[in-house]
Amino acid sequence: MAQAFIPVADPSRQYHEHADLFEQAAAGVLRGGRYILGQETLTFERAFADYLGAAHCVGVNSGTDAIVLALKALGIGEGDEVITVSLTAVATVAAIELTGATPVLVDLDPKSRCMDPDLLEPLINEKTRAILPVHLYGQPADMPAIMRIAQAHNLKVIEDCAQAHGATIGGKMVGSFGHAACFSFYPTKNLGAFGDGGAVVTEDENLAHRLRLIREYGWEERYVSKITGMNTRLDELQAAFLNIKLGFLTAENQKRCEIARFYTENLSSAALTCPQQTPGTRSVYHLYVVESEHRELLRSFLAENGVGTAIHYPLAVHQQPAYLGRLKGCDKLPVTERLVGQILSLPMFPQLTSEETAQVCQLVRQFLHLH
Repeated sequence: MAQAFIPVADPSRQYHEHADLFEQAAAGVLRGGRYILGQETLTFERAFADYLGAAHCVGVNSGTDAIVLALKALGIGEGDEVITVSLTAVATVAAIELTGATPVLVDLDPKSRCMDPDLLEPLINEKTRAILPVHLYGQPADMPAIMRIAQAHNLKVIEDCAQAHGATIGGKMVGSFGHAACFSFYPTKNLGAFGDGGAVVTEDENLAHRLRLIREYGWEERYVSKITGMNTRLDELQAAFLNIKLGFLTAENQKRCEIARFYTENLSSAALTCPQQTPGTRSVYHLYVVESEHRELLRSFLAENGVGTAIHYPLAVHQQPAYLGRLKGCDKLPVTERLVGQILSLPMFPQLTSEETAQVCQLVRQFLHLH
């Protein structure tokens, strides 16, 4: 009998686990007649802020728009520079450019695969306005060090938390360190909707007010634009789903950590580098990303044996055709460029069964034995 295919991610399994709840929530919104910025969104904004230990949450329509909105609300745009990383979803860099600001790239710490704070100071000049660290794959960046540098240079910090809902540093949630933090609720995220969605979180009441104005055309009073704004709203249907899913997040993150622990215990070898948690942090393993010098062979072997994998990301942003040769700092990223050639994402989602994780480990070990 053929082995069932094991996907790298499968958000539909969560739906099937709780189908009645999701369908009741959808029906409630449809019957209610309020589809944009209603009670479901308000409820979610309050609940998600409470979950993070933050004061304010502003729901938007994607993680990309969350970054754009945060930068705009902080007054960052044309002529300003924002330091970020290149091993990230293109959205991080695209959002900076959408404001008119200039992205400046810094290399990674090879263990955390996040921004290396030791490399920031030489990149800071009179045009630098902000630092935008990415908590990649669920592993927190070194926020205490980044915040110290930002404070010394009077810079804003916007955290990209799109892959790190619930990750912590010293018990404190990521998203509660910077001046603003941006989340994505894309369906495969640790907290994912059944469509697009995002949020900006902040402690600053004045910034939260400005975020809400810009989110909807600059309206303080309906149809009257107090400032220039945009249209980026979290819809009621997605907010209703997120209100349900937020209740599962802690348990599902724990399951991700258990799967990651099983992988690490069974796969660590000289020929395969498993993800490493920085001491004092808790990763929530949005992705479980290994490093192999035989990445393509391993990926093909797993595919032939019914295991899905992915590469997050096959090109760093500065290597993408749209950005090739034109981003500042793109010539000083040796760690980033090494990682891009070796990283491979193994199946990782809370509904993976113990049999599936055991099968993945067995096949990876079989490949390592052959190579």
